[in-house]
Amino acid sequence: MMQSPYEIIDERFRWLINPTARIEKLYDGCRWAEGPAYFAAGKYLLWSDIPNSRMLRYDENDGHVSVFRVPSHHSNGNAVDLTGRLISCEHHTRRVTRTNYDGSITILATHHEGKRLNSPNDVVVKSDGSIWFTDPTYGIDSDYEGGRAESEIGASHVYRIDPLSGEVTRVADDFVKPNGLAFSPDETKLYISDTGRTHGDHHPAHIRVFDVSSESRLRDGRVFAECTSGIFDGFRIDERGRIWSSAQDGVHCIETDGTLIGKIRVPETVANVCFGGLHRNRLYICGTTSLYSVYLFDNGTRTI
Repeated sequence: MMQSPYEIIDERFRWLINPTARIEKLYDGCRWAEGPAYFAAGKYLLWSDIPNSRMLRYDENDGHVSVFRVPSHHSNGNAVDLTGRLISCEHHTRRVTRTNYDGSITILATHHEGKRLNSPNDVVVKSDGSIWFTDPTYGIDSDYEGGRAESEIGASHVYRIDPLSGEVTRVADDFVKPNGLAFSPDETKLYISDTGRTHGDHHPAHIRVFDVSSESRLRDGRVFAECTSGIFDGFRIDERGRIWSSAQDGVHCIETDGTLIGKIRVPETVANVCFGGLHRNRLYICGTTSLYSVYLFDNGTRTI
């Protein structure tokens, strides 16, 4: 009998998972799978294969996987804007871009205060159209996920792109390596992971939460959850406010009070996740070399 991939730590997790639903491997052959983004209108998922500098497309209708873009400039995080366009963080070009309906590319951010960005990593779009992204140095630390270079900014920050003016504003400057980020369902809180542990055991491996003011400023930053296996990289939040986060041993589900209530074990280190499917109860999982998915019970999850 196969061992269950689900680890129930708190009874609250039991009602979110379907014990008969298996984890499906949809594709393998990546070097570092990241940045899943689901397009409901077309019923497909896009994700990045960073070292191979390509983006892949999974079609929910027939399970077919194809190359969406190559080269992708070592794209990492992706998101869907309010009108269904693709927003991407590119390591090699050190920019944030938008793919328009005709396939053309619009550059949204390359610099802050005259200095070139490090390597934009992950991105989220708020309901007012503003774009928030993290900018650690992973894409310039080596030639594997981008191109080795010195940081012009000299630190790793979090930024916001104004939806009207296009101005790039720094919103958080006290991270070691800011990484994944997501808003709470009511957008009054912003969660951001710090993966500084990759650059030293004394650095963070946690998710912080901030209050978001009406002026789009972050306040009262505090640690929300510490990772118990590796680091929290990318994550999503369901409509009840629970966090579904990547970790070394799979996907961790964290309640709104910061309690780890359960895990979905995956045979590879997980980098990021995304909700998809008709009812948004299909969790797509980017493992190291593979794309997986698993169906959860229909508990009202949605893509943030």
